[in-house]
This record gives sequence, C-alpha cells and structure tokens, in this order.
Amino acid sequence: MAEKEVPFCIFFREARSVFKLDELGREIARIALPAALALTADPIASLVDTAFIGQIGPVELAAVGISIAVFNQASRIAIFPLVSVTTSFVAEEDAITKVSPEPRDNESQDIQSQDVEGLDTESQSNSENKELIPQNRSVYKSKTTATSFEVVKPKPEKKHIPSASSALIIGAILGFIQAVFLISGAKPILSFMGVKHGSPMLKPAQEYLKLRSLGAPAVLLSLAMQGVFRGFKDTKTPLFATVAGDLTNIILDPIFIFAFHMGVRGAAIAHVISHAGT
Repeated sequence: MAEKEVPFCIFFREARSVFKLDELGREIARIALPAALALTADPIASLVDTAFIGQIGPVELAAVGISIAVFNQASRIAIFPLVSVTTSFVAEEDAITKVSPEPRDNESQDIQSQDVEGLDTESQSNSENKELIPQNRSVYKSKTTATSFEVVKPKPEKKHIPSASSALIIGAILGFIQAVFLISGAKPILSFMGVKHGSPMLKPAQEYLKLRSLGAPAVLLSLAMQGVFRGFKDTKTPLFATVAGDLTNIILDPIFIFAFHMGVRGAAIAHVISHAGT
C-alpha cells in the first residue's frame, strides 16, 4: 500500500495559538522579553565601546578586538555551562520549597478550625447556663471567663537554595582561576592568536587583556547571579543590572581614554569598574 502524504499545512495548523494571550503566554512574555532586552544591551554597549577605542587608532582597535575575543571565549568556557545548570537546579529547588510547606499549612488550618469550633461550643454552653440562672444578682453571681485568641500569621521565611550558593562560590573560584590564567599567559595566548613578537599590537593587546582579566571574578559572579535569578523566573533584575553596568562603562570610557589619556588601559579599567559595580 502506498503511504499517505502528509500535507505541508499541518505543521502550521496551530500557529495561531502561538500569539494567544492566555495566562501561560503572558508568563512566558514576562520572562522572555526582559531576557531578550538584556541580550541586546551588551552588543549596543560593545559597539559604543568599540567606537571610543577606534578613536585612539587602528592598531589599538585591532589589539583590543583580539583581547576581547580571548577574554570572552575564556568566560564562555568557564561559566556558560554553570549558568544553564544553575538555572535548572534553582528552578527545581524553588518549586520544591513552594510545594513542601503545603501539608504543614493544611495541618495548622485544621488545628485553628478545631480551636474555633471548641470556642463556639463553649460560648453556646455559657449562653445556655445564663438562661437557666435567674437574673437576681444579689443571690447569684455569674462568673464567666472570657477566652480570647489571636490567629498569628506565619512570618515569611527566607528561602535557602543550596544550588544558588554553590553556583556563586564556584563562579568566584572560576573567576580567580581565569584571571590568573589570562594574566600569567597573556603573551603566549596572544601569540597563538596571531599577535607575534615584534608586532605593534602586542603591547596594547597585553595591557588590555591583563587589566580586563582583573574583572574576571566579577564577570563570572554576575553571570552566575543571572542564572540564579532566571531560576526564580526573575529576568528583570538581570536586565537592570546589565543596563546599569553598560551605562557605567559608556560614561567611564571617554573619561579614562581621553580625559586621563590612558588609551586602551582606560577602556579596560572602565570595563572592570562597570562589572564590579553590578
């Protein structure tokens, strides 16, 4: 028997549901839009940074470009797998902490309902006794005890997510290892990238790479924190931190490069300060 051909339009049959603004779609939009804006903020800031460095000269621009490529590749190797793993583990542990307290809450609600029922029966018995007792205050004196209770609302407890703490510690350790590796091996690494001995790009590339590597712990810590916040479904906080750091870098670049006449060293220091501040 001949196989039936599958119509091509079947792949787009539910395409309209992609733009359906239901509860799940709105939640995805709240998470995805800030994350997308954070990804676009870095290239824009890098473009402005490159424009400032290009004003120094073509040799410095080429040297900084190679150093940035080396630094970014080292950061990706060190932290990107950790960020993705951190996001999944934090999300899983956060979901477990939200689900586990429910039985305790139900038990406390049952206990409170039992207390309320007991007080209701006590008040009913007191009212019946008052009806049987004559209204002669000189002979009979009713002694009643008023019972009062408060429903104490549980205070919100701080969440303890072990994977978040572990990610920050590992990120800091990897940052220090990256800094030591790039600072001590700057010359052979650049030589492997094509910047040979005697090249005019060697000196500015070494200066930029060594100074930029001082901010490696701060860079990896910020990336680890972004993974933690994404695990909590909070992408707005990393967006604000990224925008604040990029604006700081854009403001400090012309100050250190042109006002202080530091050249590529000023651009590297501006990067380190912007990442350390965020």
